[in-house]
Amino acid sequence: MTFVPAFGYSSRCTDGVVLPVFSYGMGIGWLSPMGPRLMSKEDTPAAEPVHPEVISWMASVAYLVGTPAVFLFGYIVDNYGRKKALMLTSLSMAACWGLKLYSTDTWALITARAIIGLGVSGSYVVTPLYIKEISEDCIRGTLGSLVVLSQNLGNLLVYILGEYLCYQATLWICLSVPLIHLLLFPTMPETPSYLLKSGKIEEARSALAWLRCRQPTDTVVDSELQTLLLELEQTSSSKFFTTLRTLVSDRSIFRAFRITLTITLARELCGCLTVLHFASSIFSAAGGSLLLTPNQQAAVLGIVQLVGSCTASSLVERTGRKPLLGTTCLVSGVAMAVLGAWFALSAGAHAWVPVLALCLCIYCDAAGLQPVPFVVMTEMFSFQYRGTVTSIVIAFACALVSVQLRVFQPLATQVGLYLVFWLFAGVCLISTAYIVFYVPETKRRSIEEIYAEFDGKKEKDPEADVTRL
Repeated sequence: MTFVPAFGYSSRCTDGVVLPVFSYGMGIGWLSPMGPRLMSKEDTPAAEPVHPEVISWMASVAYLVGTPAVFLFGYIVDNYGRKKALMLTSLSMAACWGLKLYSTDTWALITARAIIGLGVSGSYVVTPLYIKEISEDCIRGTLGSLVVLSQNLGNLLVYILGEYLCYQATLWICLSVPLIHLLLFPTMPETPSYLLKSGKIEEARSALAWLRCRQPTDTVVDSELQTLLLELEQTSSSKFFTTLRTLVSDRSIFRAFRITLTITLARELCGCLTVLHFASSIFSAAGGSLLLTPNQQAAVLGIVQLVGSCTASSLVERTGRKPLLGTTCLVSGVAMAVLGAWFALSAGAHAWVPVLALCLCIYCDAAGLQPVPFVVMTEMFSFQYRGTVTSIVIAFACALVSVQLRVFQPLATQVGLYLVFWLFAGVCLISTAYIVFYVPETKRRSIEEIYAEFDGKKEKDPEADVTRL
């Protein structure tokens, strides 16, 4: 049967594609075990203990750079190709790890973290696009889920490495991942869609045949090539500023855009990403009598996150988008409120409470809060708008995270961890109410049906459908 080898070829390409995301996940998790070590007076690898303000800048600067880098990678991916953009992503991650190995001075640490901003943009702008354009429809969802899974695996691995290996050894292993990708990925093909866009029809045919494990003259290859050409003709007239104008001027599309931005805000300000960056510091502040060290407790969070991301795809299809998003947001809010109360009461005797609360938050984040907004976004916009909306949403998310990570430690020092966690809880609980009353269920519904609900119509308006699609 031809399906099995075709799956093998597509999945082999995807293994190479997700290595930059894996490296980016290691970049996110690295600060949790290494931040306290850099600040330590006894164990710091730097010439002197790194100031907490520097650690805050290291956490936030990656996303500060990632905000404009989203649009930079959008330009690169359209003008120079998906493959070169992914190579640039790995090159930036290699530069990040190499600079950290070269120096532990403040300028080097902050610059290295800033370079990760290119990694987040490349990972979430280019990788899903590459996977979409090389995959068959029947396995696209499965392969696409590897993006979040790879990031979470990177988080977990660096938590473990940070506990058992020294500072330098951890960095060398982190550096090896993008270097392996840079060595192996040149053997992979450019996507057929980009080759067609560049006018290289025969190269696109050859790439498509290789991906499907067929001969270039096969009728299946020719049929898929004609489909890609038709899609190219339909999207060739779509311009960024034209699309942006429609997003604002069309009432239903703007409402979908507003909902997307709001649930993105809920996702990024729920506190889970902050926890992943500062997990070891939070557990150190919690103290307690658990047998696990702070880094080992952080690794438990990584395992929970991995489990959550593995169950996300099945949950979202069984429960629907809106119930899963609302439930995970509500549970995260309650868990954050409990965590804040624990810190407010200084209940050191019950050391299992912060671990359980944070595990619950991280599981809800991985199983619903992180993946569902992306699913809802793709189901509320047609292909003409998805690229523009995705770029804006990722840039918006990076800006939110950069501010959040920058102020977390200073705010926790000034007002206490309990108040910070209550702020996260408040965001989650308010967002839950918004989801209940304003976010539509998009499962198995067409865009026309969703927009008809926005317009208060019971039946679809065919003329509006033609205009929007």
